[in-house]
Amino acid sequence: MSINTPKRTSVFANRRVTRTAAALLCAAVVLGGGALSATAANAADVPPSDIVLGIGGDVASRNLSWYSAADTAQVVQYALAANVVGGAFPGSATSIAATGGLTTSGEYNRFVTISGLQANTSYVYRVGSEGNWSATYSFKTQSFSGDFDFLFFGDPQIGSSGNVPSDSAGWVDTVNVATQTYPNAEMLFSAGDQVESASNETQYTAFLVPDQLRQIPFVATNGNHDVGSKAYEQHFNTPNTDRTAGPGNGTTSSGGDYWYIYKDVLFMDINSNSLNDASHIAWMQKTVAEQGSKAKWKVLAFHHSVYSAGPHATDSDVATRRADLPTVISSLGVDLVLQGHDHSYARTYLMHNNDKADPAEVAGADSVVAGPGGVLYVTANSSSGSKYYDLQAQGFSWLSVSNQEKVRNYTAVEVKDSTITVKTLRSQANGSAKPVNSVVDSVTLSRADDPNKGAEQLQVTVPQTAPGEFVWSIDGTNGLVDLGTATQSGDHYQAIGSINPIRVTDTRKTGPAWAISAQVGDFTSGANSFSGKYLGWTPAVVEAGGGAAAGVKVDSGFVGGNGLSAASTLGSAATGHALGSAKLGAGLDLQIPVDVTDGTYKATLTLTALS
Repeated sequence: MSINTPKRTSVFANRRVTRTAAALLCAAVVLGGGALSATAANAADVPPSDIVLGIGGDVASRNLSWYSAADTAQVVQYALAANVVGGAFPGSATSIAATGGLTTSGEYNRFVTISGLQANTSYVYRVGSEGNWSATYSFKTQSFSGDFDFLFFGDPQIGSSGNVPSDSAGWVDTVNVATQTYPNAEMLFSAGDQVESASNETQYTAFLVPDQLRQIPFVATNGNHDVGSKAYEQHFNTPNTDRTAGPGNGTTSSGGDYWYIYKDVLFMDINSNSLNDASHIAWMQKTVAEQGSKAKWKVLAFHHSVYSAGPHATDSDVATRRADLPTVISSLGVDLVLQGHDHSYARTYLMHNNDKADPAEVAGADSVVAGPGGVLYVTANSSSGSKYYDLQAQGFSWLSVSNQEKVRNYTAVEVKDSTITVKTLRSQANGSAKPVNSVVDSVTLSRADDPNKGAEQLQVTVPQTAPGEFVWSIDGTNGLVDLGTATQSGDHYQAIGSINPIRVTDTRKTGPAWAISAQVGDFTSGANSFSGKYLGWTPAVVEAGGGAAAGVKVDSGFVGGNGLSAASTLGSAATGHALGSAKLGAGLDLQIPVDVTDGTYKATLTLTALS
């Protein structure tokens, strides 16, 4: 069953306006004086550095990371941007203590998770300690449900060209072009290889130049140039990370496999530096089993593209991954796979179990419809211009589109309820005919109609009964039980409706007692949820017969008790009841607190028959 909670009114008109205001706040809050260098001051006085606003485990969380020169206690302070008055950082700010330790570069990394953020809200934050704060930065949350865009960047690999300033300038320009074109983008997503040399902090400093990495959640994929040092996992605070998945090579491995849910998408990011594919597969299967039902889409990312057009496509390690992973990826219902490593652009046909899913799909189609197990794979070109690979001359059966113009690219991924559009654009002009933001390739992915679409979405557990004598079923063929949009009623929201009736037929001669009970799970919408206890009901016998009697009324837990989160009787008949049939129904009464986040929530009502 589903329920819509009302939309709250946004305080801000759009992200472009808000980001401009945030920039002004930063300028006002940072007070005089230049940064001290380690040679000019005690390490304890060196301001925090390497600050990254990372993606959190859910849409209401953000993970922060930074470096400090000295092993001093560090915190993040954050507050509503609306509370900044006269340029002063709000005294009402919330402080969270950081964890961390010594880094491979002799500094100290710091991790913090900020959770419980509100939708459509601007925040300011700073990190460090009293008397030694970083500059003040800002970020803005957006709606916690519905459509969203994110930006995907191929290997920045700062330092790959041998000219770190040039690579950094290209990277900064691509990020600027992308975020100016998509001012409401909600993530910056890297294909991996942030730097050329895993332990080179000069290259990391150059990679971290864009202030957008402190304003928009960053998603770091682990590339082959990111291992050989622990710096990757010291710089990036990834959520729900399993460092035992793909354990790699021990002391020089860095990071692990991690997941998060953002709105209606389950994102999984695996450390493909490890060729322990069995470990990755087990992790993905466990993650989908536990989290997959909470999202409409599944997006997987890893660095080593298994379906590229460049020289790495025929590497033996890539061939191993290509043999191991795609069949499992199809079986798990993944919709889109984002990859890097080959510094050229490639888009596959829809792939199913390592084969072209539909032999009739034409190359370069601007829209594709995936049947069960159909997966779209995209490999990104360089976002910094630090390195390009030529396309292989041989054709590959998986390629729908490939491109190498040796100009910088970025990819905008537009997620909607029923489609995902993947649009790759030039962040660097290729002559007058292909200017900045001209399109390299664009494709819209949708799913084929589900033959079960519109079916009753109520789970039923059927016990073993006397053969052919006791029968019950959900009556009617209408779809899910939709309670519509809740309306405010004083101190709560309320929605009412009724279940699809249950028909019970008992022709057993001895007339043994029977009962049908029900219990509801939590209502969920993406990362948000509220307890099933807020659902109550009033059972009734819709059509009398067979000695059936209705169960007692159960009030919503909003007024006390557990509601239908505890098993409750819908109807029953006593021992020796008359033979025949009855139809049982129930009116539903959902009362939820007014602070529940807006969204479309669904829950499962499990029915159990006992006799």
